[in-house]
Amino acid sequence: MLLPSDIRFANPEYFYFLLLIPIFIIWYIYKERKQYPSFKVSTLLGFAKADKTAKIILRHSLLLLRIAAFSALVTALARPQTSSTMEKISTEGIDIVISLDISTSMLAEDFKPNRIEAAKKQAIEFVDKRVNDRMGLVIFSAESFTQCPVTVDHAVLKNMVSSVETGLLEDGTAIGMGLGTAISRLKDSKAKSKVIILLTDGVNNTGSVAPLTAAEIAKTFGIKVYTIGVGSKGTAPYPFKTSFGIQYRNVDVQIDESLLNQIADLTGGKYYRATSNKSLNEIYTEIDSLEKTKVDVAVFSRKKEEYHPLVLISLILIVLEIIGRYITFRTLP
Repeated sequence: MLLPSDIRFANPEYFYFLLLIPIFIIWYIYKERKQYPSFKVSTLLGFAKADKTAKIILRHSLLLLRIAAFSALVTALARPQTSSTMEKISTEGIDIVISLDISTSMLAEDFKPNRIEAAKKQAIEFVDKRVNDRMGLVIFSAESFTQCPVTVDHAVLKNMVSSVETGLLEDGTAIGMGLGTAISRLKDSKAKSKVIILLTDGVNNTGSVAPLTAAEIAKTFGIKVYTIGVGSKGTAPYPFKTSFGIQYRNVDVQIDESLLNQIADLTGGKYYRATSNKSLNEIYTEIDSLEKTKVDVAVFSRKKEEYHPLVLISLILIVLEIIGRYITFRTLP
């Protein structure tokens, strides 16, 4: 039986029962001598060539089976388990919501393969870096929707990010709505730091919430907003569906950098302009380095009882010993 290397015993005092093993052996030897009475004969020459059979040699293995079963049972009683410890570690105490623009303009291909796929890829890599933080995802175009509430289950979050595509919501760019929905996910948070990363490639042109009003609300709740404008300078190739298939035309890149700057400044965040996959990656890396709030938390390692295999082994050995004693090595009275 191989036990994990970090095994610990909850009740090691039961190992004192192993001191009974020498007593078992002494008692066995004593019983063996009494079981076979002695008698006198004139000569042993008649028995000199008699070979010991395998049954005679192996009958003492019953004692070994009994000792092994007893040892396994005692070890099980000592309750082997993975170590249970508590330690203080420093970790990140930050709740983060990524608010992602999914309007059709995000299909422009000045990023590879296009803006929305590049944004999703960098968002997933950012999630992987924030191992100890709660994170969530909001998507918006003409309206907004919480794709994933703040959670520590990053696997679920990354699946949600991967499933995002344009066309899920009515088309348009409602920056205020996207920001407002993200705020609603963080306003009741008890985290030491609350952050929104708002990524868009356009100009606010719809929505019932003004972007600067939403920024004021974020400031009230102590939420910091990092804004990212996505798009190359000048024009960008955009795929149009025509009766002849997909055709590309260069369209003007229009990002309201003044508005995004104001939102960031008002909330204590920062505005970034991403013009390529590489620059978008660098922006996320910088945000990751800026948002490092250390808090001490107590971490408990989970206990796992390891005695079940030992009990099973003990039962198997006992059954084998019984079979051997009453069938294979049975003795007549």
